[in-house]
Amino acid sequence: MTTLWIEDPIELLTVSQMYRADAGAVDRGVSSLELMERAGAAVADALAARWPTGRVVVLCGPGNNGGDGFVAARLLIERGREVRLALLGDVGELSGDAAAQASVWEGDVWPAEPSVLKGAEVVIDALFGAGLSRALEGTASQLVSTINQQGIPCLAVDVPSGVQADTGEVPGEAATASLTVTFFRKKPGHLLYPSRSLCGEVRVADIGIPAEILRDIEPEQFENGTALWGRQFPFPSSASHKFTRGHALVSGGRELTGAARLAGYAALRAGAGLVSIASHPDTLGVYRAGRPSIMVREVADATAFGFVLHDTRIRSILIGPGNGVTEDTRERVLLGLSSHAACVIDADAISVFADTPDRLFAAIRGQRGQTVLTPHSGEFDRLFGRDVKVDGSGRLELARAAARESGAVVVLKGPDTVVAAPDGRAAINTNAPADLATAGSGDVLAGLVLGLLAQGVDAFEAAAAAVWLHGEAANRFGAGLIAEDIADMLPGVLQALRIKLTGNC
Repeated sequence: MTTLWIEDPIELLTVSQMYRADAGAVDRGVSSLELMERAGAAVADALAARWPTGRVVVLCGPGNNGGDGFVAARLLIERGREVRLALLGDVGELSGDAAAQASVWEGDVWPAEPSVLKGAEVVIDALFGAGLSRALEGTASQLVSTINQQGIPCLAVDVPSGVQADTGEVPGEAATASLTVTFFRKKPGHLLYPSRSLCGEVRVADIGIPAEILRDIEPEQFENGTALWGRQFPFPSSASHKFTRGHALVSGGRELTGAARLAGYAALRAGAGLVSIASHPDTLGVYRAGRPSIMVREVADATAFGFVLHDTRIRSILIGPGNGVTEDTRERVLLGLSSHAACVIDADAISVFADTPDRLFAAIRGQRGQTVLTPHSGEFDRLFGRDVKVDGSGRLELARAAARESGAVVVLKGPDTVVAAPDGRAAINTNAPADLATAGSGDVLAGLVLGLLAQGVDAFEAAAAAVWLHGEAANRFGAGLIAEDIADMLPGVLQALRIKLTGNC
């Protein structure tokens, strides 16, 4: 049996959805024992490819994850590997498929204690899989602590033991894996921090679950990538002109003028046909001395800003970067939300509603266009901390709850940025490098969202695409990145994307 690997699946399954997938496969004639056999074979294949030599210790738990471990150990023995198998608990207490697999194991079963790891050159962690919802205790905690302390290379079955697969939370000790083998589809915890840092490389094995089962499950969470939003990406056609590509408006601040300039330039690079910055008379000279491709409009106050919005050619508005936490900023947001245009609300425009979030959410829900909120964790807590109550949930469910509460698409920024829509859809981003931790990178991201909204892309897809482009551009640049570099890298990223999605240069 040769393992087939599923490359780049975008659907993410929760633990309960994975149980449904297993059950659906059984309903379609695939035995649960065969699913376990294939899962164990995938683990054995992955280990042999990554660590072709060395003594192997297989740590098995009392459930089906342990059953996968029994299969992997048996197959590795058949291939001539030196294997020691240890079980957490007694063989006689196993049940179901795990008991069946243990019954055909012909080797010794060692007690799963830290001493069993002596001499191990690689460990298979088959103690607890995705179903674990509490912190490891007792011997299990001691085992993974010993693996970590001794730096023994570890292959985790499904998820590293101690990780909560739905939320990415790690409530106690957890194994640090170099490689994780999971089945059919990834779980949110493979992508969310802190658990993502413990998974190492994640490979997805095809164990015989029919792909059409996804139609029954209808997953609403995805790994962010081109398959999610590529069909909507607004590459220009021969009939395009600047107005068909959309006019975007940025509310410019009076002091921190760099934020609006970064955002406006990013919106242009993302494809907006025109970009204007609404500037106070005091800062007209600063903005006009910037890039000549960005127009500048004199806007003295919120009333004047509202007058500019009467121009129906303006399709998207960005308010917040460098604007200040002021009553003027608040009024600009409310005027923007009462207009026909799509709105991106970022930075100060989020913080200014910390004491009156309901006023903001009511305006969003009454809007004719679409709204994207782009908070980092601090801004998110200021706006949603008292209203979003999802006990025991991680960033994925927090972002979803915030989107439902506000009526906006929420981009909860971070190393594992989550994009969530009010209808429950969510995407977790994975391509952002640490180099993005630099001043102004958030302003560029807001500008990318703005530029895509100006071109008519729906808010969820625009936000997800912008987050991916942001990360891809930063990856292309590499070390030494500053915010200005992100937009400058976009032409190469967009060209490669166009070739990939359309085949055209």
